[in-house]
Amino acid sequence: MKIELLYFDGCPSWKTGLKNLQSALEEEGLTAAIDVIEVKDNEQAGQLKFLGSPSFRVDSQELWPEERETYALSCRVFPSSEGIKGFPTVAMLRGQLKQLRKV
Repeated sequence: MKIELLYFDGCPSWKTGLKNLQSALEEEGLTAAIDVIEVKDNEQAGQLKFLGSPSFRVDSQELWPEERETYALSCRVFPSSEGIKGFPTVAMLRGQLKQLRKV
């Protein structure tokens, strides 16, 4: 399993997203390295189809995909049971990981 977390340096939420991802993997009993990828400019954002910071990909599949025509350095928001957050909760990440394991 290849896991990537994409972020840009100005994002205040990516470190919490990384911490939540690590917790979700541990709670699911999964062992995997997480590649943390800094997106440095809008050109790279376009090349990577970066949906905002933080973004989570497992085996190149975006966990929260969106259709876009343009890509840029931006923060991302996630609707959760606790309201809008700048990162997914551990429970949300566990849910996405469970879905991938069923496929």
